[in-house]
Amino acid sequence: MGFIDRHILSLMTFLPLAGAAVILCMPKGKDNIVKTIAAVASFLPIPLAVRLWGAFDQTVAGVNVENQFQFVEHYSWIPSINVEYFMGADGISMPMLILTAIVSFLAVIGSWGIQKQIKGYMALFLLLETGMMGVFASLDFFLFYVFWEVMLLPMYFLIGIWGGPRREYAAIKFFLYTLLGSVLMLIVMLALYFNSINPETGGHTFNMLHYMQQSTHNAWLKGFDVRILLFLGLFIGFAIKVPLFPFHTWLPDAHVEAPTAISVILAGILLKMGTYGLMRISFPIFPDVTKWFVIPMAVLGVINIVYGALCAMAQSDLKKMVAYSSVSHMGFCLLGMAALTPAGMVGASFQMFSHGMITSMLFFLVGVVYDRAHHRDIDGFGGLGAVVPVYTFFVTVAFFASLGLPGFSGFIAEAMVFIGSFGPLKTFVIIGASGIIIVAAFHLWALQRVFLGPLNPKYAQLEEINAREIFCLTPLALMTLFFGVYPMPVLNLMNTSLVRLVDVVKMVM
Repeated sequence: MGFIDRHILSLMTFLPLAGAAVILCMPKGKDNIVKTIAAVASFLPIPLAVRLWGAFDQTVAGVNVENQFQFVEHYSWIPSINVEYFMGADGISMPMLILTAIVSFLAVIGSWGIQKQIKGYMALFLLLETGMMGVFASLDFFLFYVFWEVMLLPMYFLIGIWGGPRREYAAIKFFLYTLLGSVLMLIVMLALYFNSINPETGGHTFNMLHYMQQSTHNAWLKGFDVRILLFLGLFIGFAIKVPLFPFHTWLPDAHVEAPTAISVILAGILLKMGTYGLMRISFPIFPDVTKWFVIPMAVLGVINIVYGALCAMAQSDLKKMVAYSSVSHMGFCLLGMAALTPAGMVGASFQMFSHGMITSMLFFLVGVVYDRAHHRDIDGFGGLGAVVPVYTFFVTVAFFASLGLPGFSGFIAEAMVFIGSFGPLKTFVIIGASGIIIVAAFHLWALQRVFLGPLNPKYAQLEEINAREIFCLTPLALMTLFFGVYPMPVLNLMNTSLVRLVDVVKMVM
């Protein structure tokens, strides 16, 4: 195994950070060079992600939890408190690492229209990408937490400085909600640390794989009520990020005020970290508690699906409509996870991947029309299909993908969630299925009001979508179509690890 393969996760994580460092060293006024450096630094993880995918053994999921992970990098970092630099990839993290690499690069290209403080914007964006990659690759809880917090500050400033008129309010609200989740996560992390002993060193450890092994071999953290409180602390922390009802109120404000590319990252990647955290940390470390939260998780998932869809239908702001549709679609992830079946869990994970592509397209498209019309009022348009047919085509593809039309990846994901959840959660599936009708209704209604009917004379000369914007949208549209017709490359990637996760949880049921 060569140097690149041995350190591929570190390279994917820290190459964007190296690009940020180079950008900060650039003299003022070199905006085009700064944009080029940012594009190169965000592009380099893509070929590494392709290499990661090609070399990944999809059949690995050993009886020993450590055998599940590949491309492992394991070094001592802070020996005095047993903090390790421990990174690895499995079928749960692989799709998110690949998605992060692709969406981050496209978001950088989509940011080339930014005019204010380009140097600071691109440096913060690349720092944000490092944080996202690190979260999906970390296997030491302390390292995971560091990367989790690294994401918080760049996102706060990217919204607060480059956002819309109410950017300060949206940024502070985002920061406070996320900080609450971080504090709860910190408390749980310390509780796990002080209640675990590493058999090799005899000291406390932050090693998440060690926590998982303890959870399957003996009842640690004595007192079931203690484990329930710790699970609940993690659940709230991750639920804020998803976001689940009633912790969702920060999301529409953050999306509406954020620049287009930051909305893309927020919906395409950051929301998935909540559900990823549940799969990576909560379920395998607290399998005995997970079974007691099945019904609450299903209830919250269905509330998200239906409530988010109803809120989306009530919006007159196109961007806020897409934001609430994300709340609805993330409910499918929780419903599939609550089922604790292989099909439900794989469907939830595929929904994370699929929604990342689809919602990225949607926010790019909202940004396109806002840059030209300088508003997002759905009722303020009309008949745009006759003026901007190429843009209308991309919006139609994205809307149909989002409403779950067969042939798109969203349909596969939602179908797998319903199939996997129907056995144990029939009532919730029936209620959740009504959300699909509402989702289809608000997408088609918005499409009709913006693009069909008589042309609004104000937009008779509206500029068509340009080559850079098409470049950002085309890969996402093609991926959504390809994985909607042939999802097996991604499903095979995640299947073995998720089946084993279900087995771990059901072992204690």
